[in-house]
Amino acid sequence: MSNVVAAGLLLGVLAYALFGGADFGAGFWDLTAGGAQQGERQRELIDHSLGPVWEANHTWLIYCLVIFWSGFPQPFAAICTTLYLPLGLAVLGIVLRGSGFAFRKVVVTTPTRRLNGAAFAASSVITPFFFGAAGGGIASGRVPLEGHGDPWSSWLNPTSLLAGLLAVSVCAYLAAVFLTVDARHEQDEDLERWFARRAWGSAWVTGALSVAGLVVLHADAPRVFDRLFGPALPVAAVSVLAGAAALLLLRRGARRLVRGLAGLAVAALVIGWGTAQYPYLLGTSGRVQVTAAPEASLVTLVVVFVAAALLVAPSMALLYFLQQRGRLQGE
Repeated sequence: MSNVVAAGLLLGVLAYALFGGADFGAGFWDLTAGGAQQGERQRELIDHSLGPVWEANHTWLIYCLVIFWSGFPQPFAAICTTLYLPLGLAVLGIVLRGSGFAFRKVVVTTPTRRLNGAAFAASSVITPFFFGAAGGGIASGRVPLEGHGDPWSSWLNPTSLLAGLLAVSVCAYLAAVFLTVDARHEQDEDLERWFARRAWGSAWVTGALSVAGLVVLHADAPRVFDRLFGPALPVAAVSVLAGAAALLLLRRGARRLVRGLAGLAVAALVIGWGTAQYPYLLGTSGRVQVTAAPEASLVTLVVVFVAAALLVAPSMALLYFLQQRGRLQGE
């Protein structure tokens, strides 16, 4: 039962990485689109794509928190008492991002619009970076099971810094692919080429960071490195092949499978991380079977997971479907 709950937690992380990651990546391209006039069309497309769904994606983050603290309270407490700085900064980024995105649509004065737009764009980079840095601290075994680890070295280390940069680049890649398809739906060839070039660029950066990450993991997190070339190797290979296939289809002008392949590449990356850490929740400590909550709590969580799968997942799917069909846009 503990493995079932752990798998449900990993699925929640996977959903947030895919849907929330695409939103954060869109904010990255908002930040780098240029001045008010130069980046106007890019920002209009980003607003058009994010408007109906951007806040709903935090559903998956809330789901992960509830499953984690209820199913594995000791590792959850260890993370919160050790990595409270990067996690707190990530939450601050979420708040600033939401307020900036909402207020820049309704304010009248240009300076205030620019300030809110800058808050939205900058926090879209800050949030995935600090989430990635926290994940790097967990993967490298810097969070002791008893909690209250070093609040600085737990996330200011080579693995965490590289994981933070990799999180930002993965989000940027995913968003660039999605926005390329959105620009094609809008029949805007200039924007399509603009985002397609950035999809290629972010893919190369992600690949370079992944190779550098192997070197860092070999020195800083040897257990995760060994398992990446063991049980997690087939999943990592799927990530590389799916990402490459998405780029090739993008270059050939295909659009039917591009989003699915890009999502598969990111999903396989997340699953590979989970496979490399198993059976530990904290990199080198906190076995899933040992630190799990009592059996009654786990059974309740499985019931909640099934209810979420039957109710929330179809509702989210309908939301995304209507958004892709342009049925949620106002006049």
